Amino acid sequence: MATDTLKGEPGAQGGATAGLRRLLLDNGALTALIVLVIAMSALSGDFLTADNLLNVGVQAAVTAILAFGVTFVIVSAGIDLSVGSVAALSATVLAWSATEAGVPVALAVLLAVATGIACGLVNGFLISYGKLPPFIATLAMLSVGRGLSLVISQGSPIAFPDSVSHLGDTLGGWLPVPVLVMVVMGLLTAFVLGRTYIGRSMYAIGGNEEAARLSGLRVRRQKLAIYAFSGLFAAAAGIVLASRLSSAQPQAAQGYELDAIAAVVIGGASLAGGTGKASGTLIGALILAVLRNGLNLLSVSAFWQQVVIGVVIALAVLFDTLRRRAGATAPAAGASGGGNRGRQALTYVIAAVVAVAVVGATSLLHNGASGAGKQRIGLSLSTLNNPFFVQIRAGAEEEAKRLGVDLTVTDAQNDASQQANQLQNFTSGSLSAVVVNPVDSDAAGPAVRGANKAGIPVVAVDRGVNEADTAALVASDNVEGGALGAEALAEKLGGKGTIVVLQGQAGTSASRERGAGFAEGLKDHPGIKVVAKQPADFDRTKGLDVMTNLLQAHPDIDGVFAENDEMALGAIKALGSRAGKSVQVVGFDGTPDGLKAVEAGTLYASVAQQPSELGRIAVRNALRAAGDEKVESMVKVPVKVVTKENVAGFEG
Repeated sequence: MATDTLKGEPGAQGGATAGLRRLLLDNGALTALIVLVIAMSALSGDFLTADNLLNVGVQAAVTAILAFGVTFVIVSAGIDLSVGSVAALSATVLAWSATEAGVPVALAVLLAVATGIACGLVNGFLISYGKLPPFIATLAMLSVGRGLSLVISQGSPIAFPDSVSHLGDTLGGWLPVPVLVMVVMGLLTAFVLGRTYIGRSMYAIGGNEEAARLSGLRVRRQKLAIYAFSGLFAAAAGIVLASRLSSAQPQAAQGYELDAIAAVVIGGASLAGGTGKASGTLIGALILAVLRNGLNLLSVSAFWQQVVIGVVIALAVLFDTLRRRAGATAPAAGASGGGNRGRQALTYVIAAVVAVAVVGATSLLHNGASGAGKQRIGLSLSTLNNPFFVQIRAGAEEEAKRLGVDLTVTDAQNDASQQANQLQNFTSGSLSAVVVNPVDSDAAGPAVRGANKAGIPVVAVDRGVNEADTAALVASDNVEGGALGAEALAEKLGGKGTIVVLQGQAGTSASRERGAGFAEGLKDHPGIKVVAKQPADFDRTKGLDVMTNLLQAHPDIDGVFAENDEMALGAIKALGSRAGKSVQVVGFDGTPDGLKAVEAGTLYASVAQQPSELGRIAVRNALRAAGDEKVESMVKVPVKVVTKENVAGFEG
């Protein structure tokens, strides 16, 4: 008897340990989310506010909706890289149909949904009947979808119908509609996976496609339906995203397919197929949103944020491998018994109670430790992958240091929706003021209106914000700069010749304004003919490639106008010894590398905007606005054509 007792006690203890271990393994994503929430609450007193938590939900919504559709594909052992482009295309079709084509809004919405489904069906057909690997088929659709979006919109954002834009609003002044849409789509995903024939077919195909075929499943038809579901959810995500921005952006949702796949994998699904569930996908999307939100609030560098998110994704896949090796319960089909579902629900309840208790304790600590500190200003830049905006940041940081201001800088990576998220985070982050360099003037409007509502002054730099109040706009005139560039190039060419134009990223206001100013300036010089215009996305490498291609069709050109110095430097590389001699190149921005090229004579001129000065003036005006001091609504920083004759005395 004594021996039995002695043997039983360690066994019971081992059983409890094993049970806890299995619980953690089976609910790894939920555990990670709880740990993240607790950590962010402890590190930032701004994280655990009602407004900020709603921000997290809104910012997770688009990724989650996309990821729900991708869940169907990954469960069936496929992949869909096209969902971001399909989302942008669907939103563009809706906006164009309802505004340019005059189609009734209800029908335009149906056309957008049909567009998403059609793209999914094409993917499914290429994979099922064309025998293309899912990676290749959906990669092709990624390019086709993005290209069609640009063709339909002509590279410019299209205003969204007001009746549909309400999807980006709130109910009762506090509950965001995107969150409701996310919940509805999540419930639909759970229902399809757990309660329908096609859901069970997805798990069967992902587990063993050949066995599923031999058991009587029409695998080809099922795959058509699976990818059609993915396209449908992508269309829904695109509509919600465009509603938040009040415009359909042809370049929207770039890279979102990777976030969607990451959310599914972090949520416990296996890329090998056969496992995955809606709740896990939702948790994965929330983890990504909490990470980005919290890192913004903690003023972590935009570059380090990408590193952290990449590490989290890698750890999630590693954890999935360990879970399967340990024999943890796979989050598979919804065929689990009622006992399992009840145990899972109990797990969620216990997790919520623990999280609330710990978070509540950290909140009390923050409240007790709260005190006055130095003023904080947020700076949201459209991109830091361009020397011009790096100089704006440098000038802003220099001025903030001089004034004793805490400056938080974020990088929107030329993604209007990501910038909207960052501005929302600033709004809930107890900042004194916000400085924004919009990716797009229209798309920044809704987020800036949120800051207006919160009483936080906003200063725009380089580009204005439409449909919102800004304390000041600190900018050079892009249109005037374009006209000055035309005048400088025409004068150098003697009023006649053939030229090509390298355009910036399609859809951005800077590209539109500089191009419009240049075209207007050329009207006074009818002897100069533009023989080609091509976008090179403000990028030096693309400028080199595009210019190399254009020279094949137009080898005898006399000049090049590039809408920024980076593209101009790429064009100079393509021109080789002809640059500055037989072919004159004019750039824009006055970046350090551009000015060196002007000094060397390979770049004839750069329309300089003095970006460092823009950053310094923007911070000064933001601080004045935060102190309720009078600020000029428009602060002009003069543009200047810099050539070899005056480059020595120029300071950016």
